[in-house]
Amino acid sequence: MARFKLTIEYEGTRFSGWQVQKNARTVQGEINDAIGKVFGTHGFEFYGSGRTDAGVHALQQVAHLDIKTVLAPEIIRMKLNDELPADINIIEIEKASNEFHARHDAMARSYLYQISRRRTAFGKRFVWWIKDPLDIVKMRETAEMFIGLKDFQSFTADEPEEKSTKVHINSIDVQQAGDLILIRIVGSHFIWKMVRQIIGVLAEVGRGKMPLNDVKKFLHAKSDEPAKLTAPPSGLFLERVYYKGDIWLKDIKPMMEISTGRKVHSVKQQEIQNAEQPIKHLKH
Repeated sequence: MARFKLTIEYEGTRFSGWQVQKNARTVQGEINDAIGKVFGTHGFEFYGSGRTDAGVHALQQVAHLDIKTVLAPEIIRMKLNDELPADINIIEIEKASNEFHARHDAMARSYLYQISRRRTAFGKRFVWWIKDPLDIVKMRETAEMFIGLKDFQSFTADEPEEKSTKVHINSIDVQQAGDLILIRIVGSHFIWKMVRQIIGVLAEVGRGKMPLNDVKKFLHAKSDEPAKLTAPPSGLFLERVYYKGDIWLKDIKPMMEISTGRKVHSVKQQEIQNAEQPIKHLKH
């Protein structure tokens, strides 16, 4: 058996998440089918670094594949992409040591969320459009409350009795790019719906509809309020999965740019008239 590390991007709108499910279209399920077609066997093991929920996208998901083959990584990549639908693309395949594990070896995950401040004809599948004005300063102040090792029992749909709800958050950055508000959350791992519920709370604070003291209470006692504010999956991207030796991202860049829809300047009437004058002659 040879082990390969796969870096994958996908547009999650039409998927019921990453993980294989019965009677549902999933990213892992589509890749499993492609592997079976390329190699003509089901004698392989394919694991992702973690699951993403229905409708969530990935810029760089990581997985590992164990399979018997003499094909070079680049040939495998091309053959698999030929079998995959247009909304999944394998960016890179490289040989990995037999000890490498896409999930267990991951040191941190980075998620990017995009909020649009205006209606967009092209980005609906990749943003959460919020009509209300948002106070970015208050959103940044709120984000600071989540940094460090915290109990996120109020920010997940997982059952606390079944797994630990304590997660270490490395950083949360809130930036503006044109008419987009970009939020990057980096943490050791994330539990079910946690990122989207944090985003929902940040947006509610930004709207001026939730005081900071309420957010503090969520981190000290169980509350169902964050679940009611869960942000839609359309704006969420698994941005990076970090392993030992990886270079960490610094600047936050949008998946797609959405510039302001307003006119930057007005053209004077005289300039319009001048532009409309016919050309009387040309000098040679």
